[in-house]
Amino acid sequence: MKTSIIGFPRVGESRELKFATEKYFRKEITEEELEAKGKELRHKHWQLLVDQGIDFIPSGDFSFFDTTLDTALLLNLVPEKYQSLQLSPLETYFALARGYQGAAGDVTALAMKKWFNTNYHYMVPEIDDTTELKLVGDSLFKAFNEAKEHDIITRPTILGPFTLLKLATYHGSKQAADFYEDAIIAYGQIFDQLAASGCEWLQIDEPALVLDLSPAEVQQFKGLYQRLLAKKGHLNILVQTYFGDVRDTYQELIELPFDGIGLDFVEGRKTVSLLEEYGFPKGTLLFAGIVNGKNIWKNNYQETLSLLEKIQPFGTIVLNTSCSLLHVPFTLANESALETTVTNHFAFAVEKLAELNELKKIVADKQTHHELLKGNTALFVQERFSKNKHVAQQIEALTERDFIRLPVLAERATIQKEKLQLPILPTTTIGSFPQTKEVKQNRAKFKKGEITEAEYTAFNQEKIAECVGFQEEIGLDVLVHGEFERNDMVEYFGESLDGYLFTEKAWVQSYGTRCVKPPIIWGDVSRSQPITVAYSKYAQTLTDKPMKGMLTGPVTILNWSFPREDISLRESTLQLALAIQEEVLDLETNGIEIIQIDEAALREKLPLRQTDWHCEYLAWAIPAFRLVHSKVQPTTQIHTHMCYSEFADIIQDIDNMDADVISFEASRSNLDILDALKAIDFQTQVGPGVYDIHSPRVPSVEEIETTIHNILTKLPIEKVWVNPDCGLKTRGVPETKASLKNLVLAAKKVRGGV
Repeated sequence: MKTSIIGFPRVGESRELKFATEKYFRKEITEEELEAKGKELRHKHWQLLVDQGIDFIPSGDFSFFDTTLDTALLLNLVPEKYQSLQLSPLETYFALARGYQGAAGDVTALAMKKWFNTNYHYMVPEIDDTTELKLVGDSLFKAFNEAKEHDIITRPTILGPFTLLKLATYHGSKQAADFYEDAIIAYGQIFDQLAASGCEWLQIDEPALVLDLSPAEVQQFKGLYQRLLAKKGHLNILVQTYFGDVRDTYQELIELPFDGIGLDFVEGRKTVSLLEEYGFPKGTLLFAGIVNGKNIWKNNYQETLSLLEKIQPFGTIVLNTSCSLLHVPFTLANESALETTVTNHFAFAVEKLAELNELKKIVADKQTHHELLKGNTALFVQERFSKNKHVAQQIEALTERDFIRLPVLAERATIQKEKLQLPILPTTTIGSFPQTKEVKQNRAKFKKGEITEAEYTAFNQEKIAECVGFQEEIGLDVLVHGEFERNDMVEYFGESLDGYLFTEKAWVQSYGTRCVKPPIIWGDVSRSQPITVAYSKYAQTLTDKPMKGMLTGPVTILNWSFPREDISLRESTLQLALAIQEEVLDLETNGIEIIQIDEAALREKLPLRQTDWHCEYLAWAIPAFRLVHSKVQPTTQIHTHMCYSEFADIIQDIDNMDADVISFEASRSNLDILDALKAIDFQTQVGPGVYDIHSPRVPSVEEIETTIHNILTKLPIEKVWVNPDCGLKTRGVPETKASLKNLVLAAKKVRGGV
């Protein structure tokens, strides 16, 4: 039995790639130096996999920003507006990822969306009727040959044509199937070049197979691969799926001449039953995803061995991760603050490699490796989660009334309009302001005990005063305090909630150079004291304008944490909802009249199959949000924010969250969500993002003004707010100030023309 992984974290053990790339953006290092750092990390990671005994080692999973974008460039899916800049290949790549504003021109970035049901974001390829899908890049071949130079034979990995073309955005009359012919030619050329280089296996990722697929799409997939696999020659092709089961295409998969099929046995609820009902082709390797690539809890060897007993009769098995290890931190080795009684229960990416190796040994000879199994089993028979009886009693006592806010939305809107006296097209931001080096240093010094709490607070108050002063100066209508005290919108709250654990260096890539450090839910969650009240209350004393209290909602806190596996996600979320409800009521008591409860990750754990949405997720996720704000006064205006995902198909559920105002990311998706809002007569007031904050470019007044006018063609003016599409934490100060000034000026110009 051999071992395999689907992919590995690419930012490095200490986020080396992030820091090198950001230096390149600041022009502190050259393109050649950045490429050298990438090469160094690739070799380091390949060697690590060799040392850990992994048999199938991937290449091509490394990226300077996003592997979907890498595949798009490899296959010439670059819109003309980027090609016309006539930049270097790497500069063009980053123009697609981040936008570009300079001597060569001015372009916005590609749209960015959540990668299936994860917190990773991918760049959405753009295709129009003039697009020529063809092999033009060589990164995949370079990586394979680079590893070969170190005597490491890798299995190149590439996003498959079915998923790539299904995820793309189309401008014109052509759709995915119209590009299949070109894709067959291009992927066939990839097969030939890899085979000529001595490659034995190619991993083709087709995660779209776990989605709901129409009969027509299933036939398209089958026809595409019937023709494509005819070109594989002596190259072994592994089709890799993850994030669920492939119930719609399983029969087609096992009829096609793949040499390996990768199936998810962690999130794939029906994977075992598919094997039992339809069997598995003889001579095909079954890459069994049995080590969870998305959560950090140690694998239960007894349960995994029982699973393997069920599936081993179906053929030769390769022990695999359920998905890429991109979604978990690099290693536990750097976590010195946590007790071993805690870390013994965790497995990050490096430790998951060891789990695969140990499982391989146990399966080969259970008697010889009895101690490995015994030690693992002991972890799962002891009590490890802390319980809170009071929280359990609160949840047990909840009734339907606790999830309903009165009076109804329309009545509240009238009351709030009179109370707040805001102009039409009120302007605001999503919450955070740039986290400068000084802000980060202040927080770091406080955590290290180098400054007192009074000194730490005084610095933050000074920054808040500057932030409030700037917002008043440019004329924003609803202000924020800037969140200078916050490291992360989830970690910050977790640090103040009982039941959470925190890591030192357990970073996970969210997109590009953006990394997050998800906290770990270790026990029952509760709030013992106010979290945000002091800074929000202070900020409100600095202005007569409304100051938004800024909170993260319970669903997002759960989805951006590593959750427990011993209780349901519903129960964990209700615990969080009760804790955040207490914070909401404290803010209200302290004079904060507008409270934003962000649910940026609402869709993240939405089942990938629509038939499971309401019975498994939305049935408790939407009520959990309503629980948070159900007890506030009619005069208190509740906002929420959502970003970088596809919300159109759950837009009615979002309206049912019963917030007073919802801001959406919309700029990168060309305001597509507005049609969905209009179609259902969306009742909640809306702030579609009018410019992209994930790009350093500064939008002009005219550009924002045009965007606002476009919004008003779809939505009534009395329901529209004007704001950026997300928080400003990652942006620089000069570009932030310039962009917000232009935003306010644009809103005033539109008001003046009404």
